[in-house]
Amino acid sequence: MTERSSSEIHGDLRASDADREAVSERLRVAAGEGRITLDELDERLEAVYAARTYAELDALILDLPRGRPLLPDAEALVLETRSGTIRQVGRWVVPERITAKVTMGTITIDFTEAVCHHREVRLEGTCGSGKIILIVPRGWVAVVDGMVTGMGHVINKASGATDTDVLTTLRLSGKVGMGRIQVKYPGR
Repeated sequence: MTERSSSEIHGDLRASDADREAVSERLRVAAGEGRITLDELDERLEAVYAARTYAELDALILDLPRGRPLLPDAEALVLETRSGTIRQVGRWVVPERITAKVTMGTITIDFTEAVCHHREVRLEGTCGSGKIILIVPRGWVAVVDGMVTGMGHVINKASGATDTDVLTTLRLSGKVGMGRIQVKYPGR
């Protein structure tokens, strides 16, 4: 009889939902860092939720770096312009934290085609005399929480869920001088 290593024995053990979620999060971070494509992320996530053992889960993350701490600041998306235009649109991976700073220009963040695996996304917006436009998909709800305004406006047209299940909450905070922050659903 041959002896098996502890890693071989470990691989035969059944994985829990928490184990699958931990691997899923590691894959999402890898996609956000550009280590794997969004198509690879979709394929691997499907395999994660079908996995039964640690060995099956380990195979899905073998080619990713180990032991790196997940730093929230490293995962944050930061968009900043003085008088230009920034558009975050199309298919992209949404981090848990976003910072948008605009002096006189425009920042548009369109979440409708984005991949978001978070129940809550925090966006801190700072708006001088420019504007920040946020387009969220149906099923998202936006909550203004801790926003300070001067002569500017915060317009939230996504404050109520369109269906009974809220997929993601976009929580807004920050400061508006004379500009405008607008949250809306597509087509409005």
